[in-house]
Amino acid sequence: MKKIKNLIPSSVKQALYLWKDSLEWFFLNRIISSFPSQRIRIAVLNYMGATIPKSTAVYGGNEYRNPKGLTIGEGTALGHRCILDARMGLEIGENVCFGTEVMIWSLHHDYNDLHFKAVGGKVTIKKFAWLGSRCILLPGVTIGEGAVVAAGAVVTKDVPAYTVVGGIPAKAIAKRDEKEYDYSPNGYKLHLV
Repeated sequence: MKKIKNLIPSSVKQALYLWKDSLEWFFLNRIISSFPSQRIRIAVLNYMGATIPKSTAVYGGNEYRNPKGLTIGEGTALGHRCILDARMGLEIGENVCFGTEVMIWSLHHDYNDLHFKAVGGKVTIKKFAWLGSRCILLPGVTIGEGAVVAAGAVVTKDVPAYTVVGGIPAKAIAKRDEKEYDYSPNGYKLHLV
């Protein structure tokens, strides 16, 4: 078997590796991501290397890059059609609330590099944070405990705990009360006015 592997040219090996990678991406992001069962979505993500507890709400249509680098805490809710890039690591704490179409990037390109080199860093989101719809978090940022990122904001720097940020680039616009927030899925229905 070893002799056969040595007979395969490196260009063919590279093509097979890329094809395998593409198939895994397609399977996860086009089939499993839209599968009508959160339990199955979570089970497949965990099988592919992610760490996601059963108490997490994982809504459909999300895109995952490198599930091996993804860790999510208890009681977190991921909205629909989010992009979760964990190629450099993505750690999401307990009871974090995601709006629809949140984008988190841990890797991007160096626009000054002749070869468009990839650069980035781990993204960390602490417990009780709330990410508004269509906000974007760029590589290497940390969202502090209880912080709120307003809808449509672009976060380029760390956000302090219990701070509300908004705009492009995101800047502090308010402070939030420090308390134990309850983001449990469907818990809000008990408190409708």
